Amino acid sequence: MAVESTPAPSSTDSRLEDLVVISGFSGAGKSTAMAVFEDAGYFCVDNLPPEMIRNLVELFTHEGSKVERAAVVSDVRGGEFFTPLEGVIDELHARELPARVLFLDADDVALMDRYKETRRRHPLAPEGSIASGIAAERAMLGPIKDRADFVIDSTGLKASHLRRRIADELLPRNRRGRLALTFQSFGFKHGPPRDADLVFDVRFLPNPHYVPDLKPKTGLDPEVVAYVGREGKLAEFYALLEPLLDFLIPQYEEEGKAHLSIAIGCTGGRHRSVAITEHLGHRITQRDDVVVEIEHRDIGRRP
Repeated sequence: MAVESTPAPSSTDSRLEDLVVISGFSGAGKSTAMAVFEDAGYFCVDNLPPEMIRNLVELFTHEGSKVERAAVVSDVRGGEFFTPLEGVIDELHARELPARVLFLDADDVALMDRYKETRRRHPLAPEGSIASGIAAERAMLGPIKDRADFVIDSTGLKASHLRRRIADELLPRNRRGRLALTFQSFGFKHGPPRDADLVFDVRFLPNPHYVPDLKPKTGLDPEVVAYVGREGKLAEFYALLEPLLDFLIPQYEEEGKAHLSIAIGCTGGRHRSVAITEHLGHRITQRDDVVVEIEHRDIGRRP
């Protein structure tokens, strides 16, 4: 007597609303990405072989499952078990499941530097050079990157900035919370920030660098702030910039942006930009609809 097979549950029978498959280069920020989804209440599994993703999906789509949002990381740490991932991704899409693929990328120099900082061995070259491991990984990951719905290059990004970028692009607005604002000072001679949304150049203001008593100080010192504002241009600048930010911030928030990075630059990043960043950041902290972070990228560099 023939036995009829039980059909796999359809996506319409499931409570699953979002399944994010995270992959990419070792050292490109997959752990950071996982933390973003964990903080948003996703059911998360790290270092999962692709074949196990199939089993996990069956559990998620089974009647009675309470999992609505999940994120899994699958990468070359799985060795030979990693190969089927591209087929698994194709199956998820063929079943019309609410699945998305996030791929974390970075250039070779950034990956090399991160491995040197952590002193870890590359999973594809435990006894060889890091460069050879990265090259082998790049060859393996090509088909996965081609299938990705989101590709984020983490080259030059701090972990905090990468977190916000991922939240901005992949999380529903109601799970991102209040708009996160970063006010960052920097020096143009050290290069502008790569991830700034708005950049303001304040090199037109008086420069304390050329005053011997002020040169070793920073924009955190009242004497420096007073010097920068002594000609009245700083007050005029605030009178124009503050209303502009008051207009722009709600517009970005209404557009659904989760993070806005505002960079203020002077020559060295120690005096004028620091003073203005402090002023703007502390002014915005009075609002209860945003979360504010103040950073001074180049304040510690030698004057």
